[in-house]
Amino acid sequence: MVFTIILLAITAILFAVGRIRADIIALCALTALLLAGILTPSEALSGFANPVVIMMAGLFIVGGGIVQTGLAKMLGSRLLRLAGQSETRLFLFVMVGTATIGAFVSNTGTVALMLPIVVSMAATAKVDNRRLLMPLAFASSLGMFTLISTPPNLVIDEVLREAGHTGLSFFSFAPVGAICLAVGIAVLLPLSRLLVKRETGEQSGGNRRSKSLRQLVKEYALAADVTRCSIPRGSSIVGKTIGQLDIRQKYGLTVLEVRHERSGLAGGLVPSRLVKDISQSLATPGVVLQEGDIILLSGPEEQSVRLAKDFGLQLDFGSEELDFYNIGLAEVVLLQQSKFVGRRLSETGFRAKYSINVLAVRRGSELIKDDLPSLKLHTGDVLLIQGTWDNIGRLTCDEEHWVVLGQPLAEAARITLDYKAPLAGGIMLLMVVMMVFDFIPVAPVTAVLIASLLMMLSGCFRSVEAAYKTINWESIVLIAAMMPMSLALEKTGASAMLAGALASSLGTASPLLLLAGVYFTTSLLTMFISNTATAVLMAPIALSASEAVSVSPLPLLFAVAVGASMCFASPFSTPPNALVMRAGDYSFMDYIRVGLPLQLIMGTVMVFTLPLLFPF
Repeated sequence: MVFTIILLAITAILFAVGRIRADIIALCALTALLLAGILTPSEALSGFANPVVIMMAGLFIVGGGIVQTGLAKMLGSRLLRLAGQSETRLFLFVMVGTATIGAFVSNTGTVALMLPIVVSMAATAKVDNRRLLMPLAFASSLGMFTLISTPPNLVIDEVLREAGHTGLSFFSFAPVGAICLAVGIAVLLPLSRLLVKRETGEQSGGNRRSKSLRQLVKEYALAADVTRCSIPRGSSIVGKTIGQLDIRQKYGLTVLEVRHERSGLAGGLVPSRLVKDISQSLATPGVVLQEGDIILLSGPEEQSVRLAKDFGLQLDFGSEELDFYNIGLAEVVLLQQSKFVGRRLSETGFRAKYSINVLAVRRGSELIKDDLPSLKLHTGDVLLIQGTWDNIGRLTCDEEHWVVLGQPLAEAARITLDYKAPLAGGIMLLMVVMMVFDFIPVAPVTAVLIASLLMMLSGCFRSVEAAYKTINWESIVLIAAMMPMSLALEKTGASAMLAGALASSLGTASPLLLLAGVYFTTSLLTMFISNTATAVLMAPIALSASEAVSVSPLPLLFAVAVGASMCFASPFSTPPNALVMRAGDYSFMDYIRVGLPLQLIMGTVMVFTLPLLFPF
């Protein structure tokens, strides 16, 4: 017992100092418990198989899908219009909205759903997301308006029923939840300003070398002369290849891409607005054109009209936006030792070898877009290239001939697959429905796994690797490694000894002091043990203490439920706290500075309020 308590104290100190990564500290503590023989290997590794940890990983993927499809930005923009541009109104909107959702959905699920939306809202409103993300996590716990909002609520209801008392109704917690939310807003509104970091000159970032895709399109005037041609039924172009048409030679036009769009599934059983697939093909000679395809052409308008007339195409001039789902743009600079220097572009075999198109060449201040095949390349020429993101990525590995400017693959990762947004929204809604309604026989962790798999299989991510990259492994390892600590505290009897000693010492005092002892003991234990385990441990003690001093068990049991849920002083006390840690770049001390005062103030208010709501 002594070793476990000392180890816990050292771990907490290391978390507070912040010199070592939190997940490494947690793993070291876990290893120490193994070496001391306090936990068996299966007990030590049980956290990595815990449904909460698996659910957290799945929720990261679901949240990533919401971001990757642009759904987060879309919802954030709409919600921002309701919240307005005021930072205070935005803060209140996040707190109240999250608490309301958290009353019916698990707090972990609530934070995972709201996290990408809040980040998008903060970016749009130019508000530091550090001020919003920690309050977001706290608000998910503050919204304990219903019986199902947190597991400790269900625990005390079960203890009451087993003891022969009347159980709690669905909205018995509503008055308590309303007070908790009001206190949370009043405390966090000023305290959250402590989380905002001042921008340094380095962070403000004027040194960014990489150009955005929008900047490239504007700089090379690509959108100005782009024409979209759609291929209707009966067009003579259907079945022909790009090579057979020889569009560049006959019409002086550059085919930027061929786009294939497909909407709906199963003969219309699934709406086209929900399921839509768009694939972009590079205009290589072997691409076969099909009915319904869209061809993007760059060149003189009159030539596009002539092409459309010859093949019966439908034209759409002056499109301002180019999409880069599968195909992207990048700039490369030719080096002096490159074998392409001094050769005509048509002689380089650039397209055949690298599956890359050259759309334009910048030579000093001169922009060259016409008659590119006959252009002789010079040292220092900047080539605007077009190709699939994978092929562009492979160019960065060949530094003998050129240097790829910026970080095109990082730019690609920021592109949203917006045509998948309705599908991502449908998957998210399906997950919420499965988690909320008890008549659906699906466990929450199963619902999350289904949703995360659907996000990957339906193409809401560019690849499975992209989905895995959205998982914050530091948070996952932190929670999984700290969970067995609660088992060690229970196994050695440390938690039971602390809970029993405090409750018994205050049992002979006034009921108010007894309630305070129960609340703050529960609150303290929840910093190191899961809130459900703490409630299971403390609820019978609170019930026995109430019977010993002949008072109603309700205020003491509500003290257990609230004390177990209102834990804000550490990042690993609840999964929502861990979920926002990396996204907000918070340290352990940030939770102490903001969460600990909230936890203490909440406890003080509850000690005096609970007897008024539920008299002794």
